[in-house]
Amino acid sequence: MSAETMVSAFPFILMALYVALTYWLSFLGMRKTRGLAGFSIGNRDMNPVLVGLTMASSIASTATFVINPGFVYTHGLSAWLHYGVAATLGIAAALLLLCKGFRRIGAANAVLTIPHWIRERYGSRMLALFFALINLLSISFVVLILVGCAILCSQLFGIPRQLALTLVLLFVFSYVLLGGTYAHAYTNTFQSILMIAIAVVLFVGGLKYFDGGFLNALGTVSPEYGAPFNAQSPLYHDFFSVLGSSFLITFALMMQPHILTKALYLKNDRDVNRFLVTTIVAGVIFSLMLFVGFYARLSGLEIAEQDRVVATYIGAEMGGTLGGRLFLAFITVALLAAGMSTLDGILVALSAMVVNDLYLPFRREKPDEKSGLALSRWVLVGVGLIAFALAWDPPRLVGLFAQKGVYGLAAASVVPIVFGVLSSKPVPAWIAGCAAALGIGVHLLLHLGLGFANPSVSAGYAIITAFVFASVCLIGHRVLFPANEDSAPARATFQP
Repeated sequence: MSAETMVSAFPFILMALYVALTYWLSFLGMRKTRGLAGFSIGNRDMNPVLVGLTMASSIASTATFVINPGFVYTHGLSAWLHYGVAATLGIAAALLLLCKGFRRIGAANAVLTIPHWIRERYGSRMLALFFALINLLSISFVVLILVGCAILCSQLFGIPRQLALTLVLLFVFSYVLLGGTYAHAYTNTFQSILMIAIAVVLFVGGLKYFDGGFLNALGTVSPEYGAPFNAQSPLYHDFFSVLGSSFLITFALMMQPHILTKALYLKNDRDVNRFLVTTIVAGVIFSLMLFVGFYARLSGLEIAEQDRVVATYIGAEMGGTLGGRLFLAFITVALLAAGMSTLDGILVALSAMVVNDLYLPFRREKPDEKSGLALSRWVLVGVGLIAFALAWDPPRLVGLFAQKGVYGLAAASVVPIVFGVLSSKPVPAWIAGCAAALGIGVHLLLHLGLGFANPSVSAGYAIITAFVFASVCLIGHRVLFPANEDSAPARATFQP
C-alpha cells in the first residue's frame, strides 16, 4: 500500500473503529436500560470516576474544543481569561456548592429531570411546566455541536458539510436511541480519554510559539491582543465582560438539564466527592484547548471564519508529513468525539424531560416502563429532526447563536435551583417562578433589545437582577408571613 493510499484510507479506518466501539458500548448500555428511569439517569450503580469523566466531557464538548478557541484567536488574552479562567472557577464553584444537596433531594424524591426536581422541591406543577418549556432552549446548543462536528467531518473526509451533518446526526442519534444514559456515560468515558490526550498533545505541541514569553508573544500581535481587557473587542473589553459575566454565566450553566442531573447517577455523598475531583481535574485539562487560538494567531494564519480556527490550525501544523497527516486524522476523530460527548447527554436529557415533564403529567394513566422508554425514543427522533433543520443553514457565528438560548435558560434556572438547594426552609414557588421569568426576560431584553453584544454580559446582569429580586422577596415574605415557614410539602424540604 502506497503512502498516499494509507493517508487516504486511515481516516476511514479510524472512524470505523470509533463507530464500532461506540456501538458496542451503546449495546452494553442498552442491556441495562429497561425503562424511562434507566434511560434518563441510570440505576445509580455507576462508578463515580466514570460519571466524573462523563460530566467533564459534557461540559467541554465542541464549544471548548472547536468553537471557543476561535474567540481566543480573534480577541486574544481577554477571551482566554473569559473562557479559561473565570469559566473554570464558575464551574468548580457551582459543582462544589450544589451537587450534594441536589443529589439528596433528587434521590429522596426519585427525580429524573431538572423540571421534575423543581416540582418536588417547590410543590408546583406549573413552575415545573415552565421549566420544562424553557429547557427546550437547549436545542440551540445541539445546533452548535452539530455544526462544529459537521465542519470537522467535512474536512476529515473531504465531503460537503450538509452530507457530513447528516452522517453525524444519524450516528449520534442512533447510539443514544439504543442505550440512553448508560450509552451516554460509557461512550463519554471513552471519548473523555481521547479528549484528554488531544488537549495535552496540542497544548504541548504549540508551546514553541511562546519562546519569548507568554505575554511578550501575545504583544507581538498587538498591545490590545495581549491585554487582559481588550479595548478594541466588542465582547471582552472590561472586568465584567471578561471575568464577572463569565463566572456568573458558567456557574449558571451548570444548571443545564444534561449537567446537574449527573449527580443523580450517584449513590451517596462519598461518591459525589470522587466524582467532583474527577470532573474538575479533567475540565482543567480540557481547557488547554483554548491555547490553540493563540497558536493559530501567532503562527501567522489568516482565518476568515472564526469557527474554523481549530480545524485550520491542525491542518496547517500537521498536514505536511505522512506521520503528521495520520495524526491529524486521529485528532480530528477525537474532536468529533468531544462534540458527541455533550450532544448525546443533551439528547438524553431533552427526551426524558419532554416525556416525564411535558407529556406524562397530562395523562390520566401512567404508561408502563416499556411504553415510557419507547416514547422517549420517539421524542429523541423529533428533537433530531428539529435540530437538523436549524443546523442545515446555520448563522455565521454559531457560538453566539447557541449562547442566546442556552444563556437565557441558565439565567432562568440559577435562582430556583440555588435557593432550592441551599435554603433549609421552604421557598415559595411564586418567588422562584418570578425570579426565573425575570432572569430570562432581562437577558433577552439586554441582548436583543438594548444591543449588548456579548450574551454572557446580558445573562450576567440578568442573574444579578434575579438574585437581588428573589432575596428581597424572600426576606420580605419571611418577615410578613412567619407562620407560613413550614407550609411547603414535607418531601420537598432539605436539611443540609
